[in-house]
Amino acid sequence: MKLQGLIKSALVGLKTNKSRSALTTLGIVIGVTAIILVMALGETAEKTIVNELGGLGAETVVIRPGQEPTGPSGYAEIFLSNSLKERELEALKKAANVPDLLDAAPEVLIGGSVAYKGETFRPVILGFDANFMRRALKMELGRGDLFNDDDIRSKAKVALIGQRVANELFGDEDPLGKFIEIKSVKFRVIGLYAQRGQVVFFNVDELVLVPYTSAQAFLFGEKHFHQIIARAKSPELVDRMVADIKLTLRELHDIADPKKDDFFIQTQQGLVQQVSSIISVFSIFLSLVVAISLVVGGIGIMNIMLVSVTERTREIGLRKAVGATNRNILAQFLLEAVFLTALGGLIGIILGALFAWLALFGLKAVANINSPFSFPWVGALIGFTVSAAVGVIFGLYPARQAAKKSPIEALRWE
Repeated sequence: MKLQGLIKSALVGLKTNKSRSALTTLGIVIGVTAIILVMALGETAEKTIVNELGGLGAETVVIRPGQEPTGPSGYAEIFLSNSLKERELEALKKAANVPDLLDAAPEVLIGGSVAYKGETFRPVILGFDANFMRRALKMELGRGDLFNDDDIRSKAKVALIGQRVANELFGDEDPLGKFIEIKSVKFRVIGLYAQRGQVVFFNVDELVLVPYTSAQAFLFGEKHFHQIIARAKSPELVDRMVADIKLTLRELHDIADPKKDDFFIQTQQGLVQQVSSIISVFSIFLSLVVAISLVVGGIGIMNIMLVSVTERTREIGLRKAVGATNRNILAQFLLEAVFLTALGGLIGIILGALFAWLALFGLKAVANINSPFSFPWVGALIGFTVSAAVGVIFGLYPARQAAKKSPIEALRWE
Protein backbone atom coordinates (compact mmCIF):
# COMPACT_ATOMS: atom_id res chain seq x y z
CA MET A 1 0.00 0.00 0.00
CA LYS A 2 1.25 3.45 -0.86
CA LEU A 3 2.08 6.03 1.81
CA GLN A 4 -0.90 8.17 0.77
CA GLY A 5 -3.27 5.29 1.37
CA LEU A 6 -1.70 4.50 4.75
CA ILE A 7 -2.07 8.12 5.86
CA LYS A 8 -5.70 8.16 4.73
CA SER A 9 -6.43 4.93 6.62
CA ALA A 10 -4.75 6.28 9.75
CA LEU A 11 -6.78 9.51 9.63
CA VAL A 12 -10.02 7.57 9.13
CA GLY A 13 -9.16 5.44 12.18
CA LEU A 14 -8.58 8.54 14.28
CA LYS A 15 -11.78 10.25 13.14
CA THR A 16 -13.82 7.19 14.05
CA ASN A 17 -13.00 7.66 17.75
CA LYS A 18 -12.66 11.44 18.17
CA SER A 19 -13.16 11.49 21.94
CA ARG A 20 -10.56 8.78 22.48
CA SER A 21 -8.13 10.58 20.17
CA ALA A 22 -8.60 13.85 22.09
CA LEU A 23 -8.01 12.20 25.46
CA THR A 24 -4.97 10.37 24.10
CA THR A 25 -3.27 13.65 23.14
CA LEU A 26 -4.00 15.31 26.51
CA GLY A 27 -0.82 14.12 28.25
CA ILE A 28 1.34 15.31 25.36
CA VAL A 29 -0.46 18.67 25.23
CA ILE A 30 0.14 19.27 28.95
CA GLY A 31 3.81 18.28 28.74
CA VAL A 32 4.67 20.39 25.69
CA THR A 33 2.65 23.35 27.02
CA ALA A 34 4.66 23.30 30.25
CA ILE A 35 7.98 23.06 28.39
CA ILE A 36 7.15 25.99 26.09
CA LEU A 37 5.89 28.05 29.05
CA VAL A 38 9.09 27.46 31.05
CA MET A 39 11.42 28.14 28.12
CA ALA A 40 9.50 31.22 26.93
CA LEU A 41 9.52 32.82 30.37
CA GLY A 42 13.17 31.80 30.84
CA GLU A 43 14.24 33.45 27.56
CA THR A 44 12.20 36.55 28.33
CA ALA A 45 13.74 36.81 31.81
CA GLU A 46 17.23 36.32 30.39
CA LYS A 47 16.81 39.06 27.78
CA THR A 48 15.30 41.43 30.34
CA ILE A 49 18.12 40.97 32.84
CA VAL A 50 20.81 41.15 30.15
CA ASN A 51 19.30 44.37 28.78
CA GLU A 52 19.13 45.87 32.27
CA LEU A 53 22.72 44.90 33.01
CA GLY A 54 23.75 46.40 29.71
CA GLY A 55 22.17 49.64 30.90
CA LEU A 56 25.13 50.15 33.24
CA GLY A 57 27.36 50.47 30.21
CA ALA A 58 30.31 48.43 29.00
CA GLU A 59 32.69 50.80 30.83
CA THR A 60 31.25 49.87 34.25
CA VAL A 61 32.69 47.28 36.63
CA VAL A 62 31.48 46.12 40.06
CA ILE A 63 33.95 45.47 42.90
CA ARG A 64 32.59 43.24 45.65
CA PRO A 65 34.05 42.12 49.00
CA GLY A 66 34.98 38.54 49.81
CA GLN A 67 35.96 35.79 47.43
CA GLU A 68 33.93 35.17 44.29
CA PRO A 69 30.98 32.95 45.31
CA THR A 70 30.77 29.41 43.99
CA GLY A 71 27.43 28.59 45.63
CA PRO A 72 24.52 30.09 47.57
CA SER A 73 26.54 30.33 50.80
CA GLY A 74 29.18 32.37 48.99
CA TYR A 75 26.75 35.22 48.34
CA ALA A 76 26.22 35.66 52.07
CA GLU A 77 29.94 36.40 52.40
CA ILE A 78 29.51 39.48 50.19
CA PHE A 79 27.31 41.08 52.86
CA LEU A 80 29.43 39.90 55.79
CA SER A 81 32.90 40.69 54.44
CA ASN A 82 34.40 44.06 55.44
CA SER A 83 37.26 44.20 52.92
CA LEU A 84 35.91 47.30 51.12
CA LYS A 85 35.93 50.50 53.16
CA GLU A 86 36.57 54.23 52.72
CA ARG A 87 40.34 53.76 52.43
CA GLU A 88 39.87 51.34 49.52
CA LEU A 89 37.58 53.84 47.79
CA GLU A 90 40.09 56.67 48.26
CA ALA A 91 42.96 54.50 46.99
CA LEU A 92 41.03 53.60 43.85
CA LYS A 93 40.16 57.24 43.15
CA LYS A 94 43.84 58.26 43.09
CA ALA A 95 44.95 58.74 39.49
CA ALA A 96 48.39 57.40 40.35
CA ASN A 97 46.86 54.03 41.29
CA VAL A 98 44.09 53.67 38.68
CA PRO A 99 44.70 56.23 35.90
CA ASP A 100 41.88 54.94 33.68
CA LEU A 101 39.20 55.38 36.36
CA LEU A 102 36.60 58.03 35.50
CA ASP A 103 34.67 57.85 38.79
CA ALA A 104 33.59 55.41 41.47
CA ALA A 105 30.94 55.20 44.18
CA PRO A 106 30.21 52.74 47.00
CA GLU A 107 26.88 51.12 47.70
CA VAL A 108 25.29 50.12 51.00
CA LEU A 109 22.13 48.01 50.89
CA ILE A 110 19.70 48.49 53.75
CA GLY A 111 16.77 46.20 54.55
CA GLY A 112 13.59 47.34 56.21
CA SER A 113 10.57 49.56 55.75
CA VAL A 114 9.88 53.29 55.56
CA ALA A 115 7.18 55.06 57.55
CA TYR A 116 5.32 58.38 57.49
CA LYS A 117 2.45 59.24 59.85
CA GLY A 118 1.41 55.64 60.38
CA GLU A 119 1.77 54.64 56.72
CA THR A 120 4.50 52.08 55.96
CA PHE A 121 6.05 50.73 52.79
CA ARG A 122 8.90 48.31 52.13
CA PRO A 123 11.02 49.81 49.35
CA VAL A 124 14.58 49.23 48.12
CA ILE A 125 16.76 51.33 50.44
CA LEU A 126 20.22 52.18 49.11
CA GLY A 127 23.06 54.22 50.48
CA PHE A 128 24.77 55.62 47.40
CA ASP A 129 25.98 58.71 45.56
CA ALA A 130 23.05 60.43 43.83
CA ASN A 131 25.19 62.25 41.26
CA PHE A 132 27.03 59.06 40.31
CA MET A 133 23.68 57.33 39.87
CA ARG A 134 22.50 60.17 37.64
CA ARG A 135 25.62 59.92 35.49
CA ALA A 136 25.77 56.12 35.30
CA LEU A 137 22.07 55.26 35.06
CA LYS A 138 20.62 58.51 33.69
CA MET A 139 18.26 58.70 36.67
CA GLU A 140 16.69 62.15 36.68
CA LEU A 141 14.53 63.81 39.30
CA GLY A 142 10.96 64.78 38.57
CA ARG A 143 11.05 67.43 41.30
CA GLY A 144 13.40 68.62 44.04
CA ASP A 145 17.18 68.42 44.32
CA LEU A 146 19.86 65.73 44.48
CA PHE A 147 22.03 65.46 47.57
CA ASN A 148 25.63 66.45 46.85
CA ASP A 149 29.18 65.73 48.05
CA ASP A 150 28.75 68.08 51.04
CA ASP A 151 25.71 66.06 52.14
CA ILE A 152 27.74 62.86 51.83
CA ARG A 153 30.65 64.28 53.83
CA SER A 154 28.37 65.67 56.56
CA LYS A 155 26.27 62.47 56.74
CA ALA A 156 23.13 64.48 56.07
CA LYS A 157 19.80 62.86 56.85
CA VAL A 158 18.27 63.49 53.45
CA ALA A 159 16.55 61.15 51.02
CA LEU A 160 15.36 60.83 47.43
CA ILE A 161 12.29 58.69 46.82
CA GLY A 162 10.53 57.04 43.87
CA GLN A 163 6.99 57.66 42.68
CA ARG A 164 5.44 54.57 44.22
CA VAL A 165 7.07 55.29 47.57
CA ALA A 166 5.55 58.78 47.44
CA ASN A 167 2.11 57.42 46.53
CA GLU A 168 2.13 54.75 49.25
CA LEU A 169 3.33 57.05 52.04
CA PHE A 170 1.98 60.48 51.14
CA GLY A 171 -0.99 59.89 48.83
CA ASP A 172 -1.94 63.32 47.45
CA GLU A 173 0.32 65.15 49.90
CA ASP A 174 3.51 66.80 48.59
CA PRO A 175 6.44 64.69 49.92
CA LEU A 176 9.13 67.38 49.46
CA GLY A 177 10.34 68.71 52.78
CA LYS A 178 8.56 66.01 54.77
CA PHE A 179 10.35 63.60 57.11
CA ILE A 180 10.20 59.83 56.62
CA GLU A 181 11.39 57.28 59.17
CA ILE A 182 13.86 54.52 58.31
CA LYS A 183 14.67 52.29 61.28
CA SER A 184 13.34 55.02 63.60
CA VAL A 185 15.71 57.61 62.06
CA LYS A 186 14.12 60.62 60.36
CA PHE A 187 15.27 61.61 56.86
CA ARG A 188 14.04 64.70 55.04
CA VAL A 189 12.75 64.12 51.50
CA ILE A 190 14.53 66.57 49.18
CA GLY A 191 13.82 64.99 45.80
CA LEU A 192 11.31 62.85 43.90
CA TYR A 193 12.49 60.66 41.04
CA ALA A 194 10.61 60.76 37.75
CA GLN A 195 8.63 57.59 37.07
CA ARG A 196 10.82 55.08 35.26
CA GLY A 197 10.33 51.48 36.43
CA GLN A 198 12.99 48.79 36.46
CA VAL A 199 16.67 49.74 36.17
CA VAL A 200 19.32 47.03 36.52
CA PHE A 201 18.53 45.28 39.85
CA PHE A 202 15.96 47.64 41.34
CA ASN A 203 12.79 49.54 40.53
CA VAL A 204 13.33 53.32 40.55
CA ASP A 205 9.69 53.88 41.54
CA GLU A 206 10.22 51.77 44.69
CA LEU A 207 13.58 53.31 45.65
CA VAL A 208 14.66 55.29 48.69
CA LEU A 209 18.16 56.71 48.19
CA VAL A 210 20.23 58.23 51.01
CA PRO A 211 23.92 59.27 51.22
CA TYR A 212 26.03 56.17 51.75
CA THR A 213 27.76 57.77 54.74
CA SER A 214 24.39 58.39 56.37
CA ALA A 215 23.35 54.80 55.68
CA GLN A 216 26.53 53.54 57.34
CA ALA A 217 26.27 55.83 60.36
CA PHE A 218 22.55 55.67 61.14
CA LEU A 219 21.10 52.58 59.42
CA PHE A 220 23.79 49.98 58.78
CA GLY A 221 26.03 50.46 61.81
CA GLU A 222 29.13 49.29 59.93
CA LYS A 223 31.87 51.13 58.03
CA HIS A 224 32.27 48.74 55.09
CA PHE A 225 30.54 48.75 51.70
CA HIS A 226 28.56 46.01 50.01
CA GLN A 227 30.12 46.92 46.67
CA ILE A 228 31.89 49.69 44.78
CA ILE A 229 30.83 50.56 41.25
CA ALA A 230 33.56 52.03 39.05
CA ARG A 231 33.53 53.45 35.54
CA ALA A 232 36.42 53.53 33.09
CA LYS A 233 37.05 56.48 30.79
CA SER A 234 36.10 54.25 27.85
CA PRO A 235 35.04 50.61 27.32
CA GLU A 236 38.40 49.86 25.70
CA LEU A 237 40.20 50.72 28.95
CA VAL A 238 38.16 48.39 31.17
CA ASP A 239 40.63 45.49 31.17
CA ARG A 240 43.56 47.75 32.05
CA MET A 241 41.51 49.48 34.76
CA VAL A 242 40.52 46.09 36.26
CA ALA A 243 44.20 45.06 36.38
CA ASP A 244 45.11 48.33 38.17
CA ILE A 245 42.24 47.90 40.65
CA LYS A 246 43.39 44.39 41.51
CA LEU A 247 46.98 45.55 41.94
CA THR A 248 45.93 48.48 44.15
CA LEU A 249 43.69 46.40 46.43
CA ARG A 250 46.26 43.60 46.74
CA GLU A 251 48.95 46.08 47.77
CA LEU A 252 46.57 47.69 50.23
CA HIS A 253 45.63 44.32 51.76
CA ASP A 254 49.15 42.78 51.58
CA ILE A 255 47.99 39.96 49.29
CA ALA A 256 50.70 38.22 47.27
CA ASP A 257 48.70 35.21 46.05
CA PRO A 258 45.73 36.13 43.79
CA LYS A 259 43.93 33.00 45.05
CA LYS A 260 43.69 34.68 48.46
CA ASP A 261 42.01 37.84 47.18
CA ASP A 262 39.41 39.18 49.61
CA PHE A 263 37.54 40.89 46.78
CA PHE A 264 36.40 40.10 43.26
CA ILE A 265 35.54 42.18 40.21
CA GLN A 266 32.75 41.65 37.73
CA THR A 267 32.73 43.37 34.36
CA GLN A 268 29.42 43.87 32.62
CA GLN A 269 30.26 41.27 29.99
CA GLY A 270 31.19 38.73 32.65
CA LEU A 271 28.08 39.49 34.66
CA VAL A 272 25.85 39.16 31.60
CA GLN A 273 27.41 35.81 30.73
CA GLN A 274 27.04 34.59 34.31
CA VAL A 275 23.37 35.56 34.51
CA SER A 276 22.65 34.07 31.07
CA SER A 277 24.30 30.80 32.05
CA ILE A 278 22.38 30.56 35.34
CA ILE A 279 19.01 31.22 33.70
CA SER A 280 19.73 28.85 30.80
CA VAL A 281 20.73 26.00 33.13
CA PHE A 282 17.69 26.66 35.33
CA SER A 283 15.33 26.67 32.31
CA ILE A 284 16.83 23.44 30.95
CA PHE A 285 16.55 21.77 34.37
CA LEU A 286 12.88 22.76 34.70
CA SER A 287 12.20 21.62 31.13
CA LEU A 288 13.74 18.21 31.86
CA VAL A 289 11.60 17.88 34.98
CA VAL A 290 8.49 18.83 33.04
CA ALA A 291 9.44 16.43 30.23
CA ILE A 292 8.62 13.55 32.57
CA SER A 293 4.97 14.28 31.77
CA LEU A 294 5.72 13.40 28.13
CA VAL A 295 6.82 9.94 29.24
CA VAL A 296 3.61 9.60 31.25
CA GLY A 297 1.65 10.76 28.21
CA GLY A 298 3.48 8.24 26.04
CA ILE A 299 2.55 5.39 28.39
CA GLY A 300 -1.07 6.56 28.23
CA ILE A 301 -0.94 6.53 24.44
CA MET A 302 0.46 2.99 24.43
CA ASN A 303 -2.31 1.74 26.71
CA ILE A 304 -5.07 3.39 24.71
CA MET A 305 -3.58 2.16 21.43
CA LEU A 306 -3.53 -1.40 22.82
CA VAL A 307 -7.22 -1.06 23.68
CA SER A 308 -7.86 0.29 20.19
CA VAL A 309 -6.03 -2.67 18.62
CA THR A 310 -8.20 -5.09 20.60
CA GLU A 311 -11.42 -3.33 19.64
CA ARG A 312 -10.42 -3.18 15.97
CA THR A 313 -9.34 -6.83 15.68
CA ARG A 314 -12.10 -7.62 13.15
CA GLU A 315 -11.09 -4.55 11.08
CA ILE A 316 -7.50 -5.82 11.05
CA GLY A 317 -8.69 -9.25 9.88
CA LEU A 318 -10.76 -7.73 7.03
CA ARG A 319 -7.84 -5.59 5.87
CA LYS A 320 -5.50 -8.59 5.85
CA ALA A 321 -8.14 -10.66 4.02
CA VAL A 322 -8.19 -8.14 1.14
CA GLY A 323 -4.41 -8.05 0.83
CA ALA A 324 -2.94 -5.80 3.55
CA THR A 325 0.45 -7.01 4.75
CA ASN A 326 1.82 -7.03 8.29
CA ARG A 327 3.93 -4.03 7.33
CA ASN A 328 0.81 -2.12 6.16
CA ILE A 329 -1.00 -2.78 9.44
CA LEU A 330 2.06 -1.81 11.49
CA ALA A 331 2.53 1.39 9.48
CA GLN A 332 -1.14 2.39 9.85
CA PHE A 333 -1.24 2.05 13.64
CA LEU A 334 2.18 3.62 14.02
CA LEU A 335 1.07 6.60 11.90
CA GLU A 336 -2.02 6.97 14.07
CA ALA A 337 0.16 7.20 17.19
CA VAL A 338 2.54 9.69 15.55
CA PHE A 339 -0.35 11.85 14.30
CA LEU A 340 -1.83 11.97 17.78
CA THR A 341 1.41 12.96 19.52
CA ALA A 342 2.45 15.42 16.80
CA LEU A 343 -0.98 17.07 16.99
CA GLY A 344 -0.65 17.19 20.79
CA GLY A 345 2.78 18.80 20.35
CA LEU A 346 1.40 21.51 18.05
CA ILE A 347 -1.48 22.27 20.40
CA GLY A 348 0.96 22.34 23.33
CA ILE A 349 3.25 24.82 21.52
CA ILE A 350 0.32 27.15 20.82
CA LEU A 351 -1.06 26.93 24.36
CA GLY A 352 2.39 27.30 25.92
CA ALA A 353 3.10 30.45 23.91
CA LEU A 354 -0.35 31.83 24.76
CA PHE A 355 0.03 31.17 28.50
CA ALA A 356 3.56 32.65 28.48
CA TRP A 357 2.26 35.80 26.76
CA LEU A 358 -0.60 36.08 29.27
CA ALA A 359 1.84 35.59 32.18
CA LEU A 360 4.10 38.31 30.80
CA PHE A 361 1.10 40.60 30.30
CA GLY A 362 0.13 40.01 33.94
CA LEU A 363 3.67 40.78 35.14
CA LYS A 364 3.65 44.04 33.20
CA ALA A 365 0.38 45.06 34.84
CA VAL A 366 1.19 43.91 38.38
CA ALA A 367 4.96 44.30 38.73
CA ASN A 368 5.56 47.03 36.14
CA ILE A 369 8.05 44.82 34.30
CA ASN A 370 8.33 45.96 30.71
CA SER A 371 9.77 43.00 28.82
CA PRO A 372 9.18 41.96 25.22
CA PHE A 373 7.71 38.50 24.64
CA SER A 374 10.28 36.03 23.39
CA PHE A 375 9.00 32.92 21.57
CA PRO A 376 11.30 29.91 22.16
CA TRP A 377 11.76 28.64 18.61
CA VAL A 378 14.33 26.07 19.70
CA GLY A 379 12.00 24.88 22.46
CA ALA A 380 9.12 24.64 20.00
CA LEU A 381 11.22 22.56 17.59
CA ILE A 382 12.40 20.29 20.41
CA GLY A 383 8.84 19.97 21.80
CA PHE A 384 7.38 18.99 18.44
CA THR A 385 10.21 16.58 17.62
CA VAL A 386 10.07 14.90 21.02
CA SER A 387 6.27 14.58 20.89
CA ALA A 388 6.48 12.90 17.47
CA ALA A 389 9.26 10.64 18.76
CA VAL A 390 7.07 9.67 21.72
CA GLY A 391 4.46 8.54 19.19
CA VAL A 392 6.99 6.31 17.46
CA ILE A 393 8.45 4.86 20.66
CA PHE A 394 5.22 4.20 22.51
CA GLY A 395 3.14 3.42 19.43
CA LEU A 396 5.50 0.77 18.10
CA TYR A 397 4.46 -2.00 20.52
CA PRO A 398 0.67 -1.66 19.90
CA ALA A 399 1.34 -1.44 16.14
CA ARG A 400 3.37 -4.66 16.22
CA GLN A 401 0.65 -6.38 18.20
CA ALA A 402 -1.84 -5.38 15.53
CA ALA A 403 0.45 -6.53 12.71
CA LYS A 404 1.00 -9.98 14.30
CA LYS A 405 -2.69 -10.87 14.46
CA SER A 406 -3.76 -13.84 12.39
CA PRO A 407 -6.35 -12.83 9.71
CA ILE A 408 -8.44 -16.00 10.32
CA GLU A 409 -8.58 -15.53 14.11
CA ALA A 410 -9.19 -11.79 13.64
CA LEU A 411 -12.20 -12.45 11.39
CA ARG A 412 -13.65 -14.80 14.00
CA TRP A 413 -13.34 -12.09 16.71
CA GLU A 414 -16.65 -11.00 18.20
